[in-house]
Amino acid sequence: MKIETDILVIGAGPVGLFTVFEAGLLGLKCTLIDNLDKVGGQCSELYPEKPIYDIPGVPSQTAQEHVDALIEQIKPFDYNLHLSQRVESIESLSSSEDITTWCVKTNEGIECITKNIFIAAGAGSFEPRRPPNIEDPDQFIAKGVSYAVKSINDYKDKNLFIFGGGDSALDWTVELAKVAKSVNLVHRRDEFRGAQHTEAQMRELVKSGAVNLLTPFQIEKINGIDKVDGVTLKNFDTKESSDYEADELLFLFGLNKKLGPILEWELELEAKKISVNTEDFQTNRDGIFAVGDINNYPGKLDLILCGFHETTLAVQKAYQRIFPGERVPFGYTTSNTKLQKKLGVAE
Repeated sequence: MKIETDILVIGAGPVGLFTVFEAGLLGLKCTLIDNLDKVGGQCSELYPEKPIYDIPGVPSQTAQEHVDALIEQIKPFDYNLHLSQRVESIESLSSSEDITTWCVKTNEGIECITKNIFIAAGAGSFEPRRPPNIEDPDQFIAKGVSYAVKSINDYKDKNLFIFGGGDSALDWTVELAKVAKSVNLVHRRDEFRGAQHTEAQMRELVKSGAVNLLTPFQIEKINGIDKVDGVTLKNFDTKESSDYEADELLFLFGLNKKLGPILEWELELEAKKISVNTEDFQTNRDGIFAVGDINNYPGKLDLILCGFHETTLAVQKAYQRIFPGERVPFGYTTSNTKLQKKLGVAE
């Protein structure tokens, strides 16, 4: 299949979806490609029920609710979506007026011609880190072992052990303490890498007895035959091992990030991220932009709201590449009645 589009977006996470909105405001059409089988990126794949608190004007919503709101927001605009597709090659075609046109091919035979490529691939492809020194923990997946929370109800009235010391471990300790029969947070030291506010919440739950904090411990063995029925933990200080009854083990050791084919696209990289400028978030290759967690520049923060800012400015440059010499038709949505009708909000 051969298609042409104004902006090809690689990645259909929150920043990729918001690109459709910003492009639509300027009358540009986007095509989105994602190697997952659904939109939403990590928000939908890894933590759909995790609360998000730092979206301006939205005190709290789950990651999936955030994705659903973005999908609703872009309904008025023209875009194509291709899931379960992996971009394998990017080739520059003949340039006109010093503006490069690109040919992008996927593993499923899609061939896309575009002047603008937006890489909004989050952390790239990813897989969860497994617990160290445990042989084949995946044999218990869906039988008591998980690496992400897909549904809070999976932990209702269960004896739960959470392993990890970062934001995800702290966030889910606080949230799942509301539904689980018992929550045990296991970490190799009594120091955490997550937000101080969330750590304070966790420690208050420990004081009240709602959470059992086990430090300095690490997992030594998963117990069970057909499913998890317990876990053996080893104390770092005493070197003694103890057995505990358990229904669910939630391992939150982070992700192993892989850039995959991006490594072959002759882009400047730093610390497994794509280097961009801060004027329009373009890479070292003309017409290829990187927005969201995949990019890197001085002062970069891996926040969804930062990705929204980045792609908003990048779309302005994409318009100029399609219509060289023309003024970008910037206008406030509050005063654009034509746009308001398109969005269905005009009286």
